Amino acid sequence: MDNQQKQSLAVPIAIVLAGALVGVGVYMSGKPVGTATGNVPTAVNQARDIVVPPVTSADNTIGTTNADIVLVEYSDTSCPFCKNFHSTMKTLQSEYGASGKMAWVYRHFPIVQLHPTAPKESEATQCAADQGKFWPYIDYVFGSTSGNLSTTQLSSIAASVGLDTTTFDACLSSGKHTAAISASVAEAQKLGANGTPTSYLLLKKALPDNVVEDIMYVFAQYRQPDGSLLGGVSKDKKVVHVSGALPYDFMKGLINIILGA
Repeated sequence: MDNQQKQSLAVPIAIVLAGALVGVGVYMSGKPVGTATGNVPTAVNQARDIVVPPVTSADNTIGTTNADIVLVEYSDTSCPFCKNFHSTMKTLQSEYGASGKMAWVYRHFPIVQLHPTAPKESEATQCAADQGKFWPYIDYVFGSTSGNLSTTQLSSIAASVGLDTTTFDACLSSGKHTAAISASVAEAQKLGANGTPTSYLLLKKALPDNVVEDIMYVFAQYRQPDGSLLGGVSKDKKVVHVSGALPYDFMKGLINIILGA
């Protein structure tokens, strides 16, 4: 595909992205980074190996892990951008999950430098998971709070979503999940994630070269202020990396491009 054809294909998506990216951001290395810019080359090749640890029964997952796309998100419960992206993901999962086209895996990446209470909030969601209510608990955190929650507030949320609060409080005070949260943070950092939310779309089949070119061309139209792209495709063409709380229209367009490959 020549540059003129790629530009023709990318223009509608790029216009959507340009309009939607106002206010989009990602918490990176202890500071917020926001609006992207458009001074870019026409050819981009920044593919790298991306090896995301496999999804297991220990993960918090909605949908079948045999889906065409398994989106693994690393997130921070006190991150306002993550709050927005959580809403986007709930909508996308409702649209693509029932048919087995997409599954959603939530992993923890609390950035303690910005949000001192975030690691404990992450632990609280895992204590809720012990009682089978990870998703109701985290939906409540993102939907009804602004993060930065005290242990008293975390216990109150547990009661609101129908958990046994005695069991929950004992779990939270014991530090039962502290090591697992730390391991998840280390995992995200090893992958190269340096902000939240960061997502990896794991694909059932490798993307054709022309589709990789199209995706990278669209990503290349806009950059974070530090010069980094908003996403990329792995060398084996089976992982698409997305940085930041990209809006619903962009994520839906990306998913449709992948599913149509």
